[in-house]
Amino acid sequence: MPEVRLVGPEGEQVGVVPTATALKLAQEADMDLVEVSPNSTPPVVKIMDYGKFKYEQAQKLKEARRNQTNTILKEVRFRLKIDKHDYETKLKRAEGFLQDGDKVKAMILFRGREQSRPEQGYRLLERFANDVAEFGSIESRPVQDGRNMVMVIGPLKNKAEAKAEQNAKRDAARARNTPAPAANEEETEADA
Repeated sequence: MPEVRLVGPEGEQVGVVPTATALKLAQEADMDLVEVSPNSTPPVVKIMDYGKFKYEQAQKLKEARRNQTNTILKEVRFRLKIDKHDYETKLKRAEGFLQDGDKVKAMILFRGREQSRPEQGYRLLERFANDVAEFGSIESRPVQDGRNMVMVIGPLKNKAEAKAEQNAKRDAARARNTPAPAANEEETEADA
């Protein structure tokens, strides 16, 4: 291209200049001339250290990959005639999954004549959804699939937020459990 739009090393707009001038300015600055936007007219180029630029891009990509989390679908199974204590145990388990940022698939297994009473399954799943409403919301309503009835509940906070919250709690707990600095020991000796 005969002309390019040049951006300086500090991000300042130099303007439209001949390509040869842009190359000369880059050589004088002991840097590279990198084409940033080839599809624009005229193409946008920037004076920068290309090796450093590649390194920073790789670091950003690595950081993004580290912070990326996959939401897992955890399953909690019920029977239609579940005991109160068993229900509470499954409820606590589901709350833990939701607090960790995972989705919960609540499933009721019907046996024999229980299949003729799907309304009881709907009531149980609605009760379950109301009990975990503090931690998650219904993503898919109860649906009967053969001998099973399934409902999916999604967490209110995503996995990354839940992980950050857990790390903050862990760090706070560590800070409380660390022993007092040595300066306090000197004060107690002086008091004695």
